[in-house]
Amino acid sequence: MSIGELLLEKGLITPDNLAEALAARKKSGHRLDKILVEMGCVSEERVLQVFSEQLAIPMVDLSDVKIDVDTLRSLPPKLVYQRSLVPLNRSNGTLRVATSDPFDLYGLDEVRMLTGLEIQPVLAPSDEIDKVIKTYYGVGGDTVEEMMDSIDLEVVTNGDGDSDDLLEMAQEASVIKLVNEIFIEALKERASDIHIEPYEHDMKIRYRIDGVLQETVMPPQIRRFQSAIISRIKIMSNLNIAEKRLPQDGRIKLQMAGSQIDVRVSVIPMLFGEGVVMRLLDKSTVQFTLPELGMSEDTFAIFNDLIARPHGILLVTGPTGSGKTTTLYAALQEIVSPAIKVLTVEDPVEYHLDGVNQIQIAPKVGLTFARGLRHILRHDPDVVMIGEIRDLETAEAAIQAALTGHLVFSTLHTNDAASAATRLLDMGIEPFLVTSTVEAAMAQRLVRTICPECKEAYEPNPDDLPEDFKYQPGEKLYRGAGCRKCRNTGYYGRAGLFELMVVNEPIRRNIMSRAPVSDILASAKADGMRLLREDGWIKVRKGITTSDEIIRATKA
Repeated sequence: MSIGELLLEKGLITPDNLAEALAARKKSGHRLDKILVEMGCVSEERVLQVFSEQLAIPMVDLSDVKIDVDTLRSLPPKLVYQRSLVPLNRSNGTLRVATSDPFDLYGLDEVRMLTGLEIQPVLAPSDEIDKVIKTYYGVGGDTVEEMMDSIDLEVVTNGDGDSDDLLEMAQEASVIKLVNEIFIEALKERASDIHIEPYEHDMKIRYRIDGVLQETVMPPQIRRFQSAIISRIKIMSNLNIAEKRLPQDGRIKLQMAGSQIDVRVSVIPMLFGEGVVMRLLDKSTVQFTLPELGMSEDTFAIFNDLIARPHGILLVTGPTGSGKTTTLYAALQEIVSPAIKVLTVEDPVEYHLDGVNQIQIAPKVGLTFARGLRHILRHDPDVVMIGEIRDLETAEAAIQAALTGHLVFSTLHTNDAASAATRLLDMGIEPFLVTSTVEAAMAQRLVRTICPECKEAYEPNPDDLPEDFKYQPGEKLYRGAGCRKCRNTGYYGRAGLFELMVVNEPIRRNIMSRAPVSDILASAKADGMRLLREDGWIKVRKGITTSDEIIRATKA
């Protein structure tokens, strides 16, 4: 019985699926099972289960298998990559080899001839095999092997090579493929940033995942191709490949699976070469709606009321990467409608929002935040979002917009909500203008959430918890044990911590008298404001995150 008939008999595909796949096989000549998987009619795992039953080859879960590293590395990397074979372990003259293709007899024979051992094949999905290979051999290892074999590709490691040679190297197909693999792996791992760091005898690539840098395994030979990789990135971002003495900034636009990715590139000369940091922004989708941000019910209710007000300024504060822009986008999505005109002035425009008119500032031609804001007020907006209040000119323009009946959203770089008003005063804004326009300030942070795949309850040692966490004896907390999905970190995804300060009369009096931040904070707490850390402890008790994350993201 053919694989198509077997899958049909087991109810895994329909007769129409089979007919369509058979027609496709006549055109392409590919195997029927692979066509059915590509068409999305059946998963690769279900097909392998059928092969396992029919061919008496066991299936394994590679996440549960302890891999013998010496055995794994005993095979040439090129063979492992080309055939997608993972040698797991050996015993009594037999080598267990994981494959996703039980019919790749040539590959298994090649392993047998190289090792002199009997081969016992086991089945595993190709994506699991790919993860293991990348873990032990590095991202792009097959491409690096090809480059090492190429006698024509010699890379200058001291960065003093001729720019024509660098241009030629950077346009080699293998270099292009390697850089593409670095991007693809970053997007698969949900990375927000890629860091390429040169050292004396090494080059490291790290991805920032859920706000924390994680080193990625790369083939050790990649250091030889450092100049070519960086030159390729410079070409992609329209930078000068011959300039190695000065910092450069550029942008790359990528297309992947229908999504447009905007990459902001920064290149800085360092001791052993040029360091590169690339920030990845998916411009096609906004990741969160307002209810998904993770605000507590009372904070959400107050914030919802604030964004519905007819005029005034709402500030979101926090350090870089704390999710301020995402919160403002979510707020805009909540209120946008055919009856409201919304205009934004941003640098850069991070996500595209339907129904919102977005403006990208261009300081080189004189389009700054302040100038853009002054001009868009002539476009009769109801709501205005300013990417960031950076200086007195922008702050004055925002104040003027609020005074003339507009609702203004913006961000500020302060560590807490109470500091927002004093930051405006420090810029040179008069206290009476701040009290007349600022309706509220919300500080926020992002913390990693516990991975749902490996989440477990535990009873902590009270001595390991900070004093401000009021632990009840016997209370259960949660943590992630670590699994393949979360790269053994125990965390997957992020949630926000929020500190919302609504400007009331006592706070206005403090601002008018230019009182210190501590007095404003005391007035806000008396009005019921919950601090970032207090919001964090609520999320720890709910099993959303861990106490370690709250300690990392907030101060006591």
